[in-house]
Amino acid sequence: MISDPQGTVLALFLVFCRIGGCVLAMPGFSSARVPELLRVFVAGGLSIAMLPVLWDTVYPAVSNTGATYIGLIVSESLIGVMYGLLARLYTLGFQFAASIIAMMVGYTSPGAADVIEDSVETSLSGFITFAGMMILFMMDFHHVVFRALIDSYTTMPFGGIADMRANLISLTDTLQSTTYIMLRLASPFLIYSMMFNVSIGFINKLAPQIPVYFISTPYMLLGGLFLFYFSVAALISQYAQSFPSVFIGR
Repeated sequence: MISDPQGTVLALFLVFCRIGGCVLAMPGFSSARVPELLRVFVAGGLSIAMLPVLWDTVYPAVSNTGATYIGLIVSESLIGVMYGLLARLYTLGFQFAASIIAMMVGYTSPGAADVIEDSVETSLSGFITFAGMMILFMMDFHHVVFRALIDSYTTMPFGGIADMRANLISLTDTLQSTTYIMLRLASPFLIYSMMFNVSIGFINKLAPQIPVYFISTPYMLLGGLFLFYFSVAALISQYAQSFPSVFIGR
C-alpha cells in the first residue's frame, strides 16, 4: 500500500526526467529507426526499476511543489541529456572515422540511407558504423551508461542546479578524447591514401600522357579493401574497448 501516491508519482517523474533525457540522446535508443513510443517505454521501465534505489534521495525533494519542482524537472533533464550526449559523441566520432576510411580507400560511390540514422552514408561507412554499434550493445555499453547515470546522483547531487560549466568541460574532454581515438583508428587508411596518391603523382609526372586517375582508381579501391579486410577486426575491437575509458573518465 502506497502511503503517499502523489509524492510517489512526483518522485517517479523526476527519476524519469534524468533517465528519459539520457535515453533521448543515447546512441542506439535515440536512433531514427526506434519508435518514439518504445523510447518512452524503455525510459519509463528503467525509471520504475530505479525508483526504489533512489527513493531516499528523490522523495524528500518532492515535498514542496511549485516553482522548485519545475526547476528540478529542467535540471534533471539537462543532466540526463548530458550523459546521453557523452555516449553519442563517441559514436558520432566513429561515424566520422568510417567516412574518412571510405574516402581514403576511394569508395566514393553515391550514398544511400543509413541503417541507424536518416543521414546519407556510403555502403562501407554504413557497414562500419553499424558493426561498431552492434559490438557496443554486445559488450553492454548501455549498462555502463545507466550505471554512470545512477552514480551521477552522488557526483551531481539531486536537487541542486546543474553546473553548466562542468557539463561543457565534460563534453569538450569527451570530444577531444574521441577525436584522438578515431584518428588513431583511421590512421592506417590515411597513411595508405597518402602513399598511394604520392606514388600516383610521381607516375603522372613521368608519363603525363597516360590517364593515371582512371587507371589508379581500381587499384586504390582494391588495396584499400584489402587493408580493410585485415584491419576491421582490430578496428572494431579497439573502438569497443575504448568506450569505457572515455565515458567513465568523464
